[in-house]
Amino acid sequence: MNPFKNLSISFFYFFFILFIAFAHAARFDITNNCNFTIWAAAVPVGGGRQINKAGIWSLEVSRKSRLFGIWARTGCSFDGSGRGSCQTGDCDGLLHCKNYGKPPFTLAEFTLNLDLDFFDVSVGFGFNVPMAFSPTNSECTGTDCTSDLNGLCPKELKVPSGCNSPCTVFKTDKYCCTSSSNTPQSCPLTNYSIILKGACPGAVSYSYDSKLNTYSCPSGNNYKVVFCPGPL
Repeated sequence: MNPFKNLSISFFYFFFILFIAFAHAARFDITNNCNFTIWAAAVPVGGGRQINKAGIWSLEVSRKSRLFGIWARTGCSFDGSGRGSCQTGDCDGLLHCKNYGKPPFTLAEFTLNLDLDFFDVSVGFGFNVPMAFSPTNSECTGTDCTSDLNGLCPKELKVPSGCNSPCTVFKTDKYCCTSSSNTPQSCPLTNYSIILKGACPGAVSYSYDSKLNTYSCPSGNNYKVVFCPGPL
């Protein structure tokens, strides 16, 4: 028996499987355009990574019909074991997030499907840094929230380096719209979501806003998430 022949066959299958995996994955290039360090987070895959000014984190995501989220954490400090805390977007004190973070944070949401991908930028969890989210396919429309919501934030929602959602602060159904009996008519825009909507008209600002501001693109594309895409 020729051991080198078996080894060659093993390598062939390894690279074949690797090729199939990447052929069924979407690449997300996450760029930090802010003039400060951020700690990007991605769940349920990717975890988290420190991105210095002008840095890029390229993340491969399997093309499966699942909901994913990407956001920036600010004001973080971690030890050598990856434990610490962040001023905004903290996820259980872990560098590599396993769950969504603690509001406030600006969120890129997406679902990858066999036919269409769906994506949006949401300020439903509040706001910490501006964000742009777009497919590499120029025929598909991207979305963003580039206004300085921290500067526009009402004082009752304001926290260091961020702006909370009214649901996070008041925890009432008027602002959270969590009741199963709610409809778009019974849960309209509030004075707070009007502020958010006015500043970022392309972003999801409250529970019944997603149908208007969820975008789609044919499956097979790659995506760009940019933090601080323009000057504040």
